[in-house]
Amino acid sequence: SHITLIGQRGEFFICGRRRDSPRAWLMAGVAFFTCFIVFGVFFSFGAFFKPMAAQFGASHAGASAIFAITACLANLLGVVGGHLSDRLGPRRVMLVGATTIGIGLVATSWIDRIWIAYFTYGIGVGVGIAFTYVPVLAMVAGWFLKRRTAALGITVSGIGCGTLVFAPLAAATIQRFGWREAYLLMGLAAATVLFICAMLVEAPPTVATSGSARLTAVIRTRPFILLYLSSLLTSLAVFVPFVYLPAFAQLHGASEVHAATLVGFIGAASVVGRLGLGAIAGRFEPLKLYKVCALTMGLSFAAWAGHGAYASLVLFTVVMGSAYGGWVVLLPAVVAEIFGVEGLGATLGALYSGSAISAIMGTPLAGLIIDKTGDYRGVAVLAGIAAVTGFLVVFPLTRKTVAAARATFAA
Repeated sequence: SHITLIGQRGEFFICGRRRDSPRAWLMAGVAFFTCFIVFGVFFSFGAFFKPMAAQFGASHAGASAIFAITACLANLLGVVGGHLSDRLGPRRVMLVGATTIGIGLVATSWIDRIWIAYFTYGIGVGVGIAFTYVPVLAMVAGWFLKRRTAALGITVSGIGCGTLVFAPLAAATIQRFGWREAYLLMGLAAATVLFICAMLVEAPPTVATSGSARLTAVIRTRPFILLYLSSLLTSLAVFVPFVYLPAFAQLHGASEVHAATLVGFIGAASVVGRLGLGAIAGRFEPLKLYKVCALTMGLSFAAWAGHGAYASLVLFTVVMGSAYGGWVVLLPAVVAEIFGVEGLGATLGALYSGSAISAIMGTPLAGLIIDKTGDYRGVAVLAGIAAVTGFLVVFPLTRKTVAAARATFAA
């Protein structure tokens, strides 16, 4: 059994492990590379969208359903991955995630009908994300006390860096070898790196969780409900540009690589947002910064809904990406601040399940609108409205409601 001591400043010590220690920063680094691979794979889908749809004669709605199913499963099963990580530790869960991503991508390279990718890519990558992302977020949050938001900023900046690298790299690989070979190479590389990351992670020095009873109490609170609805609405806006922005740019004269690079710009800008806001969140109230990011993200879609010039689209990616990056890092920080780190994996997983609804409804609905109208701008407007509404939903959440939630768990 482990002996737990609490120091004068509240640090946890378990078998020589300490929060905010060099080992904790090592865990943040491992989590960075995990997010780099997982979301680099996922958000490069825009580069594969057009060649896959063209080969199989699929509609926008039909091809985008691959992305929607993946995002849905990734968010829906996050609560399972988080709960298993709380109970078994992150390593075993991440090994499963690494395996499913590798198998899913390799299997997708062999498909001969578009609907088969709903299962190979959708299940393989979707389960892989659920069993890697939530476990590493909860792990990093548990390893830190004073520098938690900064560490989470480093972790989720891997999402932006992966997007920046993978999207144009995937487009270039597809141009040279074809989309099948690109998925085959991506699957082998992703599984290898994720296996290494899984072997390096360690469970954080936190106290034991109280299981499903605590999670039930969490999801009944007003702060959780407001955050859940806000996350659901804002996620609708997040998913749309990753699927449809490259196709819109090509429609207005951009090359395939330049169009895919726009997704990379979102990733680069999100890194700035994640690291910048992760660093300053300790000086400001994370909840207020979270609200600002949600509102800015929604307003940024006005640049996409303009005349379609490449410069305007770059402006959109910079503003939207920066706000999106801050939103991603601040959400788990806000959750940890309100509900604590006990059972954080399950709590985050439950919260992210709202994004599953956004994923399964958002991108196919956007694709259906495009198929019927041929208009990408209307989709951009709807995405912006969804994000602004997400801001309005969470706006009533204040320090008073947060204090009330804390008092509930303290009791």
